[in-house]
Amino acid sequence: MTRLALAAMRLRPFSALETPLEVIRQFTPNWFAVTMGTGVVSLILPQVPGAGPVLAPVGEALWMLNIGLFALFSLLYALRWILFAREARRIFDHGVVSMFFGTIPMGLATLINGLILYGLPRWGAGVVPVAEALWWADAAMALACGVGVPFLMFSRQEHRFEAMTAVWLLPVVAAEVAAASGGLIAPHLAEPGARFGMLIASYALWACSVPVAFAMIGILMLRMALHKLPEQGMASTSWLALGPIGTGALGMLVLGGEAPAIFAAHGLEAAGHVAAGLGLVAGLVLWGFGAWWFLLATLITAHHLRRGIPFNLGVWGYTFPIGVYTLATFRLGAELNLAAFEGLGTVLAAGLVLLWAAVSLRTLKGCWSGALFFSPCIAGLPRGGAELQPGGPS
Repeated sequence: MTRLALAAMRLRPFSALETPLEVIRQFTPNWFAVTMGTGVVSLILPQVPGAGPVLAPVGEALWMLNIGLFALFSLLYALRWILFAREARRIFDHGVVSMFFGTIPMGLATLINGLILYGLPRWGAGVVPVAEALWWADAAMALACGVGVPFLMFSRQEHRFEAMTAVWLLPVVAAEVAAASGGLIAPHLAEPGARFGMLIASYALWACSVPVAFAMIGILMLRMALHKLPEQGMASTSWLALGPIGTGALGMLVLGGEAPAIFAAHGLEAAGHVAAGLGLVAGLVLWGFGAWWFLLATLITAHHLRRGIPFNLGVWGYTFPIGVYTLATFRLGAELNLAAFEGLGTVLAAGLVLLWAAVSLRTLKGCWSGALFFSPCIAGLPRGGAELQPGGPS
C-alpha cells in the first residue's frame, strides 16, 4: 500500500473498522472508564490550594463534557443491546470485560458529585432532588454490580488463579464510590430523615465494598508473588488496587465529617463524634496503605515501560485511582490542617492532569481510526449470519 493510500486511510474516520456500524457492535462498558477519569479530574481542579478559583471553570467545563460523554456512551451501549443482543449477552461469560460493568455506576457518581460541586451554585437548590434521585439509582447499580458480577464469576465464568488481575476489583469498588458520593450529597438534603437515611445507606455501601476489595487485594498479592506480574497489556491494572484504598479513605473521611450533625439530629450525638474520630483515623491509615501501593504500582509500571506498554482503554485505569487518592490527600490536608498533604495533593493533581491529557489524546486518535472499538467477547466470531445481524434473532 502506498504512503498516499495510508495517509488517506488515516484521514478517514473508523478506517480500522469494516463498517461504521462496528462502533456499536464492538462497544463495551470499558469506555465508561473514560468518564471515570475525566470526572475525577473535574472534581479535583477546584480543590487545588491557591488555584481553585482559577481552575474551577475548567473543572466545570470538563464536568459538562463528561455529561455528554456519559450520555453518548450510554446510547451506544444501549444500541448494542438493541441491535446485537445475542452478542452483547456474551459479556456475562467473559471473565474480564464483565468486570467493567462497575465503571458505569462509578462514572455516573462523578456526574452526581459535579451536580453538587458545580450545579448547586449555578442552578440553585433545585439540583439537589435530581442528585438525590440519581444517587439512589447509582447506589442500586453499584450494589447490583458488586454482587451480580462475583456471582457470574462463581457460576458461569472460567477463571484461573495465575491469570487474576486487579480488574476483579472494578465491580466491587463501585459501592464504595457511591458511599463517598452519598456523604457529599446528604448534608444538602432538606429533610433530616433523608439525610440520615442516605448517610446510613452510604456506610452500608462502604461495608459492602471495602472488606471484599481488601480480600481480593490480599489474593492479588499472593498471585503476583507466585506467578509474577501480569503481561504488558494489563500493566495499568497494577494501579486499580489504589482505587478501593483511596476511595475507602475518602469515604471514611467524608462520611465521618458529616456524621456528627446528621446523627445529632436523631439523638445520636455521641455516635456522631465516634464516627468522626473513626473516619479520620481510618482515612489516615488507609491513606498510608495507599502510599505504599502507589510506590509499588510505580515500580511495576517502570518495569513494564522497559518492555513497552501497548495503548488500550485499560490505560484509563491509571487515572481514577490516582484521582480518588488525590481527593483523599486534599481532604486529609483540610481535616488535619497540614500543608504537607496540600502540597503532595497539588503534585498529584498536576501529574494526574498531565496523564489525563496524554491518555485523552491517544484515545481520540484511537477513536478516530476505530482501533479502540474492540469487544473481546466476540473476538473471532464471523461478521455476518442471522445471529450477528442487527435485529437478528436473540
